[in-house]
Amino acid sequence: MKILIIEDHKDLASNITDYLKKEDYVCEVASDAKEAIDKIELFEYDCILLDLMLPDGNGLDILKHIKNYAPGASVIIVSAKNSLDTKLTGLDDGADDYITKPFSLPELHSRIKAVLRRKTPEANRILSFNEIKIDLESKECRINNQLVNLTKKELNLLIYFINNQNRMLSKQAIASHLWGDYTYSIDNVDFVYQHLKNLRKKVIDAGGKDYLQTVYGLGYKWIDK
Repeated sequence: MKILIIEDHKDLASNITDYLKKEDYVCEVASDAKEAIDKIELFEYDCILLDLMLPDGNGLDILKHIKNYAPGASVIIVSAKNSLDTKLTGLDDGADDYITKPFSLPELHSRIKAVLRRKTPEANRILSFNEIKIDLESKECRINNQLVNLTKKELNLLIYFINNQNRMLSKQAIASHLWGDYTYSIDNVDFVYQHLKNLRKKVIDAGGKDYLQTVYGLGYKWIDK
């Protein structure tokens, strides 16, 4: 799952990021309205944590932008404003939840899981691709009904490919999906190849087909053979 944290308080954004990464989320941070809007228009997120008070804009205006550009993303307002009117305005404008600062990180995580559950009906929690089935809640992958032991990165990579089948994905796009903002400072993303190699081997060893196609000089495709 990919999270965008729109928060100008660097220590709080860092604490949220560190906690959620340990829970297997990919996190990106925007510290002002302009950066937030740029990311919303360029990338897809499962959940957006939105501070209302930003140095260059109002979070409620960003919320409207989210609803136009990323209507599928869940939004949790994270704000020091505790007035009933502000909460009602945020929820009426399309936010899925509202949490007031200060808060505990476990509570924030529980709220993230809750809004994601509401957006993902039980019938849609199983991602299927031919002989491959992934339980998105338990994080279990089965190939030909046999449980396959994938690392967190391999599982996230497999989900990413299945959700983008037949699309060419560059190494930079794959790295950004798996590691978030960290990859912006990395010139060489060849380490992606090892994760691809390991995933391909585990799928084939479990009796699955080799769906991964290399597009030389450009990236990779997951194709239905």
